[in-house]
Amino acid sequence: MLANHRLSIHVIADSSGETAARLARAAQAQFPQTQFSIVRHPRVKDADALLGVFDRITAARAAEPDCRVVILFTLVKREMAEMVRRYCDDKQIECADLLGDTLRAIGQTTGSAADEVVMRPVAVEADYFDRISAMEFAVRNDDGVMPETLRECDICLVGASRSGKTPLSLYLGYVGYKTVNVPLVPGIKPPDELFQIERWRIVGLTIDAERLLQIRSRRVKSLGGYGTKDGGYADLAKIYDELDEIGRIQRQLGCPVIDTTGLALEEAAARVTDIVEGRARKAGTHLRRLPGSLRLKP
Repeated sequence: MLANHRLSIHVIADSSGETAARLARAAQAQFPQTQFSIVRHPRVKDADALLGVFDRITAARAAEPDCRVVILFTLVKREMAEMVRRYCDDKQIECADLLGDTLRAIGQTTGSAADEVVMRPVAVEADYFDRISAMEFAVRNDDGVMPETLRECDICLVGASRSGKTPLSLYLGYVGYKTVNVPLVPGIKPPDELFQIERWRIVGLTIDAERLLQIRSRRVKSLGGYGTKDGGYADLAKIYDELDEIGRIQRQLGCPVIDTTGLALEEAAARVTDIVEGRARKAGTHLRRLPGSLRLKP
């Protein structure tokens, strides 16, 4: 274990380096006690540029000897990838070739060699435009501002204010599902359109009352005090009553309810899609299949 828990990840790429940087960030999340920094060296197209990167990494190590280094690289040219490995062996630096193993595996399977063309554009994914459309739909329909579009949604989220509807609907939009979220407010009748769409599309959200109080209290402070105890927005007793009333509306809608308290966004999204897909199958239909993806048969 590092004494000071400091690590610098150097990303070397012949393109933007975004792929390696995203993987570095994903790995970083698994080491919460370590202080990370990610340093990109993008568009390294030839050996001279790569030698310059080596000089910068060597200088950085000399300037901060207590900071350990890991190198991640995505280089399509084998000669340049070998240069990185030799440098790391010489300097005793751990490294990972994020692209080479993939190219070798595909080459061995297909019997053909990779072209090793630097900066070749990556084709647009099959679902790219559908995802853009779904994200735009989620933004336009945040907080149920256009109830007439409910019939166009793939998924409908319903719950109390600050129960996690907006970030979850945006994430589901990013995945590719046209998602609308509708706030349920005691004393205010939900839109009629909510009762006219298929029940299997609707998923309710709830949250622990005390956690909701914390979230709303921060919101109140950011608004200069609007919605304090007198309004009930950030009053614990009234929040309990509000969640009870919203629970009754959700039962009236016949929708399953997910508790978002302490639930990661990705996990919440997975639960929502699993629930909707399962309910759709029971209703004799299916959730819209995303282009470019395969769905396992039940």
